[in-house]
Amino acid sequence: MTPAPIRKIVVVGGGAAGWMTAAALSAMLEGLDVRITLVESEEIGIVGVGEATVPHIRHYNARLGLDEADFMRKTQATYKLGIEFCDWGRKGEAYIHPFGAYGHAIGGIPFHQHWLRAHQRGEVGSIDAYSLPVMAARADKFAPPSTDPRSLGSTFNYAYQFDAALYARYLRAYAEARGVVRVEGKIAAADQRPEDGFVTSVRLEDGRVIDGELFIDCSGFRGLLIEQTLKAGYDEWTRWLPCDRAAAAPCEAVEPPKPFTRATADQSGWRWRIPLQHRVGNGYVYCSSYIDDDAAARVLLEKLDGKPSQDPRFLRFVTGRRKKQWCKNVVAIGLASGFLEPLESTSIHLIQLAISNLLELFPHQGFDPADADEYNRVMDLEFERIRDFLVLHYHVNQRTDSVFWNDRRNAPVPDSLAEKMALFRERGVVAAYKDGFFKEPSWVAVYLGQNFTPDGYDPLVEAVDPAQSARVMAEIEAAVARTVSAMPSHDSYLRAFADARLPA
Repeated sequence: MTPAPIRKIVVVGGGAAGWMTAAALSAMLEGLDVRITLVESEEIGIVGVGEATVPHIRHYNARLGLDEADFMRKTQATYKLGIEFCDWGRKGEAYIHPFGAYGHAIGGIPFHQHWLRAHQRGEVGSIDAYSLPVMAARADKFAPPSTDPRSLGSTFNYAYQFDAALYARYLRAYAEARGVVRVEGKIAAADQRPEDGFVTSVRLEDGRVIDGELFIDCSGFRGLLIEQTLKAGYDEWTRWLPCDRAAAAPCEAVEPPKPFTRATADQSGWRWRIPLQHRVGNGYVYCSSYIDDDAAARVLLEKLDGKPSQDPRFLRFVTGRRKKQWCKNVVAIGLASGFLEPLESTSIHLIQLAISNLLELFPHQGFDPADADEYNRVMDLEFERIRDFLVLHYHVNQRTDSVFWNDRRNAPVPDSLAEKMALFRERGVVAAYKDGFFKEPSWVAVYLGQNFTPDGYDPLVEAVDPAQSARVMAEIEAAVARTVSAMPSHDSYLRAFADARLPA
């Protein structure tokens, strides 16, 4: 007989991970007899710096039926077309990793291969000119993508930059309206079945007991259930990504918000800049072996655009992932599942992916081990592929101005990344795979943006007459320029659509 369905779900921890999970479960399981309880304590702070996202967040919001304008007003959100990387190749250089394509295939051959041939002949400039989101971001322009697949305006996507604490509050209201019960309190211990170690309940410091059948650990770095109770283990990746600290401080905005996040390489790590409607989020991710906390805070404060609105607060972390993100009847989501520095704004994406995979493999009370195995396989792959993409940024730098950057360039990389780099170095081939967020344009952006230029190009390009390629490339460049010119400024579009200063 099929085991009984899950009826009681307990989410341990709030913040973005906890409330994204509770909101999604309340929406997707609506109509079923399922009780969802979220336990959090106001005494325990949340990390709350995951303010930049990738386009997948739009699918999450749409699946919940959120109104975009209302969501943006209540989270002080701005639009995001990509991420600008400053000083990562050489000091003084910058490039944008766009949420969209570079041109389009010509003769069935990827556009960047045609660009490589023309570039080696000295016939073209930067590949940026063929990317609508890159050029729009540089011009501080924004308009939603076209729904016409034949239009150049359909070749890009966008994400958001928002206040993570406000987003958690927004989703809390959504979830509670759908029956999620929030319990205030600090967890003192977890109870387990003696025969198999499955978690049966959590006990709060005041003696209350909350029982459940499925537990979602969103307790952050502590991993209250997945690690402190179940001892799932942790794969540490500091040999590839050694940054272990971050200092964060918001500041006043001194200019209209730009439609992109900025990551600027610094002496011992990198600094983020995330423009919201009401302020700018800033942080410095660094390695404590190269700089101490006080010096890092000074660097952060010296580089702010405007007056800081809070003193810097510090985070400590160890890059890596849980050896099992789903263990017994506990699923770890968010920082409890692992940590990858927010260089490519993937923190909230990993939360969303975990929720999606959990819903696809949603268990019954029998907890078939095959479900957990498949969940862990998919999440492990995503963590590894994001890890490789982040390591690439560090490894292909040409900076010689600090020990940190010399060490990053000379450090070994994962074998999986070395294979990808070898493919691209030979003739510009981007390794393709079914699963994983970062596709061909993303890898092309970082490779070329940081001067990792191939020795050759795909020989099949020679099947297309160079004059034909040149005509098509010129048409694309002109079309991009025309489209960007016609777009409104990001600030004017934002103010017309979702100004948080105006009544809803």
